Amino acid sequence: MAQHEAWQVVGSAAELYQRYLVPAIASLWAADLIDRAAPRPGERVLDVACGTGVVSRLAAKRMGSGRVVGLDINAGMLAVARSLNSPSIEWYEGSALAMPFPDASFDLCLCQFGLQFFPDRPAAMREMFRVLQLGGRVALSVFSAIERTPVTNALADALDRRLRPSASSIKRSEHSMADADELWRLAKDFRDVSVNTVTQTLRFASPREYVHMQMTATPMAGLVADMESGPLDELMDAIAGDLSAALCRDGEKGLVSPQEAHVLLARK
Repeated sequence: MAQHEAWQVVGSAAELYQRYLVPAIASLWAADLIDRAAPRPGERVLDVACGTGVVSRLAAKRMGSGRVVGLDINAGMLAVARSLNSPSIEWYEGSALAMPFPDASFDLCLCQFGLQFFPDRPAAMREMFRVLQLGGRVALSVFSAIERTPVTNALADALDRRLRPSASSIKRSEHSMADADELWRLAKDFRDVSVNTVTQTLRFASPREYVHMQMTATPMAGLVADMESGPLDELMDAIAGDLSAALCRDGEKGLVSPQEAHVLLARK
């Protein structure tokens, strides 16, 4: 299965993604990306692989006026985005490899943690370049090596150990653009290119909370979709125990982990 097909959520999982992952993880990175991209009032902004729209909404709030467009291939994510009372944002279903927009349509193109899942990354970058006007900006992020995010690395190891070998392949695919040099190569048509490695701090009430979120509100839910509630609870307890042993000090209930990403800024 192609990466862009594997890392998809369906049905109520999109609602769970918005409820749990956006506040805990995606919103932290979205705020950072918007700060770096600095969208201005009146600009035309495109959010590629917008998901449930956290980046789009922050851009619209920062700008106050202008045009904000969210594009995603996942109808379930877009349905949640449309339900969140953001009437000023336009939502489009479509591929990042063939965007349904004319040349030079936007002043700023944003893409948070989407590029690593596109089946043709150079084509996606060419499309971002095409839809930007001359002087337009791109700001995007991808996760660095999985070892640089200890909680994700520990979860992946636990999945392989507790479920089956390679059960973590979907989770590990989030980190398939760990080499920052690949971003430089993909941005060869742009100018004023910079790539910064950035760290956020993730905080969860407990390892069990983190495991439950990952196993219900991400594509990894498919790994356990056929499990009865009893065995599933036992599995999540066991994985939570693995994370606690790897990441928590004795007596600690909360879970804290750095999460690292590469952030690219460039101009057409």
